Amino acid sequence: MTATELTRQRLIRTALELFTTRGYHDTTTAQIAKKAGIAEGTIYRHFASKQQLCNELYRAAQRWATKIAQETARDRDAASARAQLTAVAHGLIEGAAHDTAVVKLGLLEPPGAVLDDESRKTEREFRSALERIVAEGKAQGSVRAGAVEIWAGVWLATINYGLQKVVAGDWKPGDAGVRLVIEAAWRAIGA
Repeated sequence: MTATELTRQRLIRTALELFTTRGYHDTTTAQIAKKAGIAEGTIYRHFASKQQLCNELYRAAQRWATKIAQETARDRDAASARAQLTAVAHGLIEGAAHDTAVVKLGLLEPPGAVLDDESRKTEREFRSALERIVAEGKAQGSVRAGAVEIWAGVWLATINYGLQKVVAGDWKPGDAGVRLVIEAAWRAIGA
């Protein structure tokens, strides 16, 4: 990895940490630069603005979540929607345990008004991946009648509770609470 790439990675990790501990609005580019050990102007060699930096981080988190959902669906084509959603939940929970900041920024505390159109598109791709699994479940008769986007949202909202507990350090991926949340998420949408 080149020195430029290493600087960019350090900048990204530092911004992610500060955005998820201090908040986007309470984090300045000067603070990011100081903590990353770089000159503030270096940030602008990599990103046009603090908002662009935040959007890059958000999109990376959404792409990570989308990849989990898509790979799970692809790897389990013959599996039931319940098995696929359970695998997605475990992937997200494991991710929350290993990289809390990514899950916090991408799924639990998105920066709302800061997000640009590309970030919203990336967010929709994750939701669409979940909705495809839920739609398969409806076709199999295992997901209750109703709008797919609603059931995907209900499932994700329930899983988000488990993600919050893992990010906070209250639970670990194999804990009983995680299993209960995953089961509750399915019961909320199962036929």
